Amino acid sequence: MAAIKLILAIVQERDSRRLIDGLMEKEFQATVLASTGGFLREGNTTILIGVEDEQVDAVLQVIQQMCHSREQLISPLPPVVEPIDAFITYPVKVLVGGATVFVLNVDRMEKV
Repeated sequence: MAAIKLILAIVQERDSRRLIDGLMEKEFQATVLASTGGFLREGNTTILIGVEDEQVDAVLQVIQQMCHSREQLISPLPPVVEPIDAFITYPVKVLVGGATVFVLNVDRMEKV
């Protein structure tokens, strides 16, 4: 039996449709979960992909092609302890997009 890997890809919601289409085009099956990022509290998508060990690089290549980093202007949240009228928000540039990817060993995988 071939070694199985579970690839967890956390991508910005904006990149998720393009990534799913790219994976399907290469005939990789995936499960999609809605998630929320901790830093910007914006919508993310967590994609689970189970593949044989020798397919990991091909999946990672699709992820790199479909998920791109970009700058985005955000307004910081006001501090909780300070009066809101004293807090002046200036937009801040942050890097968003791309993907955070985990490749995990799987002891057993079954499709029923």
